[in-house]
Amino acid sequence: MSYVAPLRGAPVANAVYDVLNPIPYGCFVATLIFDILYASTAAILWVHAAAWLVTIGLLFAIIPRLVNLVQVWITGRRVALRADKLDFWLNLVAIVLAIFNAFVHSRDAYAVVPANVWLSAFTVLLLVIAQVVMALAPYRSGRVLP
Repeated sequence: MSYVAPLRGAPVANAVYDVLNPIPYGCFVATLIFDILYASTAAILWVHAAAWLVTIGLLFAIIPRLVNLVQVWITGRRVALRADKLDFWLNLVAIVLAIFNAFVHSRDAYAVVPANVWLSAFTVLLLVIAQVVMALAPYRSGRVLP
């Protein structure tokens, strides 16, 4: 069994980040699913649910990004890995796309299609890439101990 060496930073900040970081990911994935359902069925329920989910995901994305900002760019300039910085930028671009997606969801009825599906898909794709980069980071940096 391998052991991952502990990360730097305050334990409370790491705990807050670990608890709140998955929430926007889940909301944005559900937004993508609901956008696809709306594009295929035209039932207005799905687009309203997607609008709420993208908004909730954006609200919950603020605190983890601020914690990540401090850990990567302010306090850990010398210790931040390239993967940490890439994760930060991918998440930031995903949040910007989600903001545009929230504006698209403010339109009426079928005017949101196909922009909502594309924006949701790109947002989720960027988040998936960021998760994969962070999952592979310990193996590339040598933080995994045998």
